[in-house]
Parts: sequence; C-alpha cells; structure tokens
Amino acid sequence: MEVQQLLGKHLPGYAIETVSLLGEGWDNVAYEVNGELIVRFSKDDDPVRAVSREAAVLSVVRQWSTLAVPHLLFSDPGAGALAYPKLKGLPLNECQGIDAHAVGRVLAEFHRGLHGAPLADIAGTDDEPFQDHLAEAAADYALVAELVPQRFRPAIARFLDADPPPRGKELVFCHNDLGAEHILASDAGEPQAVIDWTDAAMADPARDPGLLLRDLGPEVFEAMNPGDWAPRSWFYARCSVLGDIAYGVRERQPHYRDEGLASLVHLFSEQAG
Repeated sequence: MEVQQLLGKHLPGYAIETVSLLGEGWDNVAYEVNGELIVRFSKDDDPVRAVSREAAVLSVVRQWSTLAVPHLLFSDPGAGALAYPKLKGLPLNECQGIDAHAVGRVLAEFHRGLHGAPLADIAGTDDEPFQDHLAEAAADYALVAELVPQRFRPAIARFLDADPPPRGKELVFCHNDLGAEHILASDAGEPQAVIDWTDAAMADPARDPGLLLRDLGPEVFEAMNPGDWAPRSWFYARCSVLGDIAYGVRERQPHYRDEGLASLVHLFSEQAG
C-alpha cells in the first residue's frame, strides 16, 4: 500500500503536500510526509506480526523510558505499516563534537530504566547463541575482507578464531538495536528520543551498550559503567560492525559500509578493548 493510500485510509482529510524517502535500514523503509509525519513499512518476513508487536511495545514502553519514544497515530499490521508524528532531533551519529561522558550517562539511565518494563510476553526473547553470532560475523567478514585495511586484519582474524566470552545469566527488556542512528539528539548533541523499536526484546543487557560502543566509541561506552558485562559488549560490537559493513555492501547502502569501516579503528586496532 502506498503512503497516500495508507493516510487516506487512516487520516481522511489530511492534506498531503510532500512525501519523501527518509531512509531504509535492516528492518524498515521510512517516509517523511509534510515534514511532520513518519510513515514506516516493515521489511520483516511477517510484517503483520512485526507491526503488531512494535505497536504493543510502544503502548507500554513510554512509561519506562527516560527519553521520548514515538507516539503512534495508527498502526496497520495488514499493510505492514505504522505512523507517528516526527520527533525532533538529529541522529546522534550525525552530531559533531558530542560530550561523550554526558551522552554516556544519559544513555546509561535510559538503558537501566527499560530493564523493569513488563514486556516479556509482548516483546519475546532474543538470545542467539554466541557461536551463531561469531559464525555470522565470519561469513560477513569473508564478504568484505578485501575492503578492510591491512592493519586491522590480524586483530579481526584473532577475534574470529577465539572463543566468545561467557554468556550472561539474565535477560532484561532492551531496545535491542540501539545504534546511534536510532537516537535523536538536540543541536548540542544531547539525547532526546529513541526511535525504531522493531527489535525490542528480552535480551542480554550487554547488547545495546555494545552497539553504542560500535557507533560512538569507548568514551561513551565507559561512561555507561559497563561493569562485568563489558566483554560481552565488546563481542557484540565487533560482530555487529562486520555485519554492518557486509550489509552496506550487499544492499548498496554505502553509509553502513563507511561508518562500519570507520569504527574498526576503535574496535580492532592493537590497543582496542
């Protein structure tokens, strides 16, 4: 269903002046309407399930989140779509000169705040074995190895050959895809909102900080006081960065490729971790 048809169905009388492609990621394609609405279409194999689940999560999570979350205007599982007013802010990965310690503290509070949300029955569980993560990372690296600068290749090879860290014992409710592109910040780089809750699940509390480590670097990560789950966060960061580079190549989305390659500096240099 096209954006115009969808809005005609759910918001009759709403005047559409402009529709522009906002972006496409692993899970969704998003459009901006009149500079004020976001309309998202799921790419999931089961869009009805994915949209129904995310709508249910959003109806509860705003009570637990310390940052703003989308307030749905409507969801249409049959069309694999949902819509919400555009939240203010710039994706954090596009902000320049952020205060890493301040950002880390805000995100730590957000991260901890979600853990008690009563969403186990709605969100489900994401607890993929570490060996599966490692196997996927190895396959992704095989696809993109020739793009990786020589100075990072020994560290990547050691990582892929090593045993993963011990798994955590507890699963908590997490955003579960807390890349920097899903955090909206003020002009001063202060996190204000978190979008795209498609992958929210009961998951390892080390995963979201690992994605922030991947995208924003060790200073933000350390400001989150990672504690004993730090080795697992480094593991997720390293696996996921290889996945991002490979995704960028497969899907011809160069910003995933380029941002992933840039992150190799703090993830696979000889001094990393």
